[in-house]
Parts: sequence; C-alpha cells; structure tokens
Amino acid sequence: MGCAHGKCCNRDSSTSDEDAGHHQRGIRPYKNKDGLTQRSLELVHVPSHNFTLQYSSLTQHGYYPDKTDRENQDSFCIKTQIQGNPNVHFFGVFDGHGQYGAQCSNFVKDKLVEILSSDPTLLDDPLKAYNSAFLATNSELRDSEIDDALSGTTAITVLVVGDTLHVANVGDSRAVIAVKDGDRILAEDLSVDQTPFRKDEYDRVKLFGARVLSVDQVEGLKDPDIQHWGDEESHGGDPPRLWVPNGMYPGTAFTRSVGDSTAEKIGVIAVPEISIVRLTPSHLFFVVASDGVFEFLSSQTVVNMATAYKDPSDACTAIAGDSYKRWLELENRTDDITIIIVQIKGLSNSGVGTTDSEVHSRPCQTGGSMNQSAAIVPPLMHQRPLESDVG
Repeated sequence: MGCAHGKCCNRDSSTSDEDAGHHQRGIRPYKNKDGLTQRSLELVHVPSHNFTLQYSSLTQHGYYPDKTDRENQDSFCIKTQIQGNPNVHFFGVFDGHGQYGAQCSNFVKDKLVEILSSDPTLLDDPLKAYNSAFLATNSELRDSEIDDALSGTTAITVLVVGDTLHVANVGDSRAVIAVKDGDRILAEDLSVDQTPFRKDEYDRVKLFGARVLSVDQVEGLKDPDIQHWGDEESHGGDPPRLWVPNGMYPGTAFTRSVGDSTAEKIGVIAVPEISIVRLTPSHLFFVVASDGVFEFLSSQTVVNMATAYKDPSDACTAIAGDSYKRWLELENRTDDITIIIVQIKGLSNSGVGTTDSEVHSRPCQTGGSMNQSAAIVPPLMHQRPLESDVG
C-alpha cells in the first residue's frame, strides 16, 4: 500500500464503481517479458558455516491502464560479500510511492547498502549499524535533489552474517522464511507490516497528531469517529490512512517509510523494526518481496508456491505471475511486483548453537524524538497456516 496521492488510493478518477464491478473485461494477461526484469540463478558460499545461498530475483512493472508510461517504482538490491567479507550478504526490496517514488526507491536501495558497507561497526553491532544506516539514508534523501514531501519508499532488507539473519523493515513490504516442521513446511513471518491496523503503530502516530481515517471516512461516506477497521486481510480495500490535522494529505496507508517528509510530521518515521533469526537445518529458504506480492497472497501461499520449484528463478516467475493474475481479478490494475527468493543449501547442525529462532520482544515506543532506537520485533514463530493454505 502507498499514499493516497500515489499508487493505491483506489479512487482513480477514470474508474467508476460500475467499471470496478466488471474488472475482468479486457484483463491483460501476465507476460514474462512485458516490463519484467529477472536475474538468473546465482550462488554465494558462506564459508564460516559451510553452506550456500542460492538465489534469484524478479521485478515486474505494474499495469496501470490510464498510465501506461508509468515507471516501475519498485527496486531491489543484492550485494554479496559486504566489506569484502565472504560471510556477509545483503538482500533488499524497496517499494516507492508518490510522484517521485521510483527516484526515492532507487536512491535508498543504493544509499542504504553503501552506508552499511562503510560502517566499521557493522559486524560488531549490526543492530546499531542498521538503525544508523536507515536514519542516515533518510537524512541524505531529504538533502538530495529528490522532492520527498509526498514521496518515499518502504524497505524490507535481510543482512546475512554467517548463520544469522538480521531483518530490518520499514513499511509494509515483507520477509518470510520457510521452516520444515515434520512433514509440513510452514511460513514464518520475519517482519510485521507497519500500518495503522497495528494498535501500537496507531497509538504512536496519534501522539504526533495524525488523523487516522479511511478514504470513505475522509470523504464523509462513513462515520469518522469509528476508529476500528477490522484486520488488514478483510479490510485492505479501504484501509485506515494517516492525514494531517487540517488537510486531505498525505494519506499514507503505512506508518513508517524512508522519505515522506510531510508525513514525518505526523509520525511516519524511518526507524526500522529489526528481527534476528539464527539459521538451523530446518530453515529452507527465505522470501523478500514488496506488497505487490503479499496484497492478495498470504505468506503461507507464497511459501507453498516456492516449495514447489527447485529453481528459485522458476519460483519467482510463478509467484509473480499468480500475484499479477490475482490483482487483475480483484482490481482494474496491478501493483509493481518484486520478489527475491534465497534458498539455504547445506547448512548442518555443526556449529549451530540453537535449534530455534532467537526471539526478541518489541519495546514500547511512544511519540518521542524521531531519532528513536530501532525496535526489535519477534519473528512470528512457526505460524500455523489455515488448513486451506497447506498443500
């Protein structure tokens, strides 16, 4: 999801309610070569724990019938051997929004890894380095020639340091890891979407003076005093958004981002939430993707689909294709779609000190200074899928 002035307000002036009800007319088929960029299968060894990461990525330009020349606002970054260290690797997806969303996401995907790579404390204190890198990147975007008043980007990143994943999230893109549990493979979320659906995030932005309302509430179609919107899965079509006290902007559906200087005044911050996972042989692969993937596919569905393919390149193509198809079945457009799949090959119990993911609790965050420390959130341990999701 993005801002109301960007990609997902669902109030397109060229689309009537009647048109939306007939969205399947003239559905544009998914085409692998139409606005698609895909990297071939690549490998990198992690010598400290003697395993291999096998990965691929794909980004698919969204389909906007009234804006056929609109550029892909998603970007991604894969950088191996950070600081020349063969045990440190970076994977990130950045989902831009607003008029200058593409410029923001490309700036951030380059700048964030550049700052991390140059931080001498990265290996000694990766949490501090991650937090500092996000805040410094946000500051440098603010000082750049890019107008980030109503534009910005989400960022979901995974830093592999030996057998440990450090997952830093700002916004509503997502990282998921596949965990073998007996004869089933379960999806474990490594990040938690930062939206007003979350009570802690809702409370935090309210302290900064944000109005939290859906578009229907802002337009007077629903009671603005009802401050409950159900859950994201059932009410994602008209989600709660953030608005300045006396204006009809910025309308962001997320509570954290890089950029969005106007929204920062009402509590939208670039402070990442970070989770840490110690890998074990039960961890099979992880997925890093924009909400173009997860808008209509659950984490478990994505893991089920990825499990069906030996080659992560084929898995990326299949998941992107199904995401694209579901967007067009439910909307008259598609979001940009970006996905990275990283398979974990050959990791043994040798040298692994724990058998489960390390869990950290989320500290209480209030509406204090923007320069807060990173929040550390727990992975959703071995999330039990719905029976309909389990293959």
